[in-house]
Amino acid sequence: MSSLARLEREVVACRRCPRLVAWREEVARTKRAAYASESYWGRPLPGFGDPAARVLVLGLAPAAHGGNRTGRIFTGDRSGDWLFAALYRAGFANQPTSTSRDDGLMLRDCYVTAAVRCAPPANRPTPGERDSCLPYLIRELALLTHVRVIVCLGSFAWDAAMRAVDAPRPRRRFGHGEVAWVERYALLGCYHPSQQNTFTGKLTEAMLDDVFTRARGLAA
Repeated sequence: MSSLARLEREVVACRRCPRLVAWREEVARTKRAAYASESYWGRPLPGFGDPAARVLVLGLAPAAHGGNRTGRIFTGDRSGDWLFAALYRAGFANQPTSTSRDDGLMLRDCYVTAAVRCAPPANRPTPGERDSCLPYLIRELALLTHVRVIVCLGSFAWDAAMRAVDAPRPRRRFGHGEVAWVERYALLGCYHPSQQNTFTGKLTEAMLDDVFTRARGLAA
């Protein structure tokens, strides 16, 4: 078994945060009416993608009825619709959609993970829950030896990445398109493709495409 596979098994079995365990399992039991016939994953989510990736995409946490349902980060929710379509356009994915763990999606030169591995109530994990998950991100980065660029989707992911790479203080603040260099990593800020950003036009497809074009250039 590979080191990444061992880490994946540890993540999936994690029960460190009682609030998150209770919430993710409650959502999996009660379900959303539209998915009443489906079996929810209801566990923490490991990262996935190309083990030789130079670009790592770091999100906030699984969506209650997205990744917490499907068992793969950003899969089955509107944020993922935007993300994977952009990865496809940038040449990092073999298809523009992600609906289930067995839908044939493959990532090339890209790995996707999250700062917090369980779906949090109101999509708001606490700093303590972030810190409980942080060792998993640190270990992922240690195993993904080719990663050079970390695309941080939102300020929460930016803060987690800064901590994971042990960025010296004072740390550069998050901003869309902001780049911070920490040793071998370029941290690249991007607004999260949440509905509150995409519906309002705060984040457009063109802006997201620009981020991944830039990520490819920084990773070269």
